[in-house]
Amino acid sequence: MEPVSHFFYSDRLKLQFWDWGTEGKPALILVHGGLDHARNWDWVAKALRGDYHVYALDLRGHGNSAWAPGALYSVAEHVLDLSVLADIINRFPVRIIGHSLGAITTLFYAGVHPDRVHKLVAIEGLGLPIQEALYSAPERIRRWIEKVRALEDRAPRSYPNLAAAVARMKEANPFLSDQVAEHLTLHGTNWNADGSIIWKFDNYARVFPPYGANLQEAAEILRQISCPALLFWGRQSFAKDPETDPLAQEVANRRIVKVDQAGHWLHHDQLDIFLRETKKFLAE
Repeated sequence: MEPVSHFFYSDRLKLQFWDWGTEGKPALILVHGGLDHARNWDWVAKALRGDYHVYALDLRGHGNSAWAPGALYSVAEHVLDLSVLADIINRFPVRIIGHSLGAITTLFYAGVHPDRVHKLVAIEGLGLPIQEALYSAPERIRRWIEKVRALEDRAPRSYPNLAAAVARMKEANPFLSDQVAEHLTLHGTNWNADGSIIWKFDNYARVFPPYGANLQEAAEILRQISCPALLFWGRQSFAKDPETDPLAQEVANRRIVKVDQAGHWLHHDQLDIFLRETKKFLAE
């Protein structure tokens, strides 16, 4: 089964989400990570759609959603877009699963609207968008300016054929099977006029914004989460262990699952384990 594509407007941007059904079931929203797209959730959506009405969001600047020239691609803007989609679905309280950037977006949404989230699952969602908070304010803005200016001179990388793009996908995540890597690449690329292939995401989404991601405010938001939260971590990941991460400690009703032989994309690397633990958590 293929999901149905829909579009909605948020902050004057035309954004896409995929509707997997099923009518009458509790709403479950899937939010992908940075430089990714909503169709990375296909295996998860197919496994969960029997019990939930599943929606998968393409974040602004990603997948088939509009790019946002002049925007910061901040966590706050992604929370805004998730909030709009949740209001359109209007089946509160919702269940949400997020990965990486999508996970911190999910966690922030649950902290801003604690009464609107029934349960959340966060895959490696702490640390990345707030790492810039480690620098002083002048240095943080200076670094941001330098990175944006560098992107102005950077042409988006293209690939001569699908196989070359798939190889790059597997280079980024060596745990991926050929089948999964090809699926992610097919749904994550567009064709240029000369027949070459280019990634769908906006290159400017690579840069973390200089504002809206300081550690003190992040902790304050996470402290407001009232729903149960399942935090996944891959033992071969570059992300922090949530068991020792101070930010994770702010999520009061949390449960942590550590997965062996899994990196940052553990829902691909160990799908069976992820689905088993997630189904059990959501059903409780």
